[in-house]
Amino acid sequence: QVQLIESGGGLVQPGGSLRLSCVASGRTISNEVMAWYRQIPGKERELVSSISQTGTITYYADSVKGRFTISRDNAKNSVYLQMNDVNFEDTAVYFCEGARSWGPGTQVTVSS
Repeated sequence: QVQLIESGGGLVQPGGSLRLSCVASGRTISNEVMAWYRQIPGKERELVSSISQTGTITYYADSVKGRFTISRDNAKNSVYLQMNDVNFEDTAVYFCEGARSWGPGTQVTVSS
């Protein structure tokens, strides 16, 4: 079974940037599609972005397209989410998902 741990969340001002990381342990994720989700209290978890096994195919929700970039480093068993030009609506707990596993999440708060 894969264990996923996210990091990199925190407090950021509107227009700022954050880079989220997700490190997997237990087995390789190189043959898995990986994704980032986010959730606001009281709302359903929302798919933000996903990336294919080799990184050649990516998906972005309309709300983050052009601002967020997903990437992966299979040698490091890791997935990343570069968040640029963040806004208040990006405030949420961000979760890494893949190999039928979820990380515990990392809080991102956008505030001036």
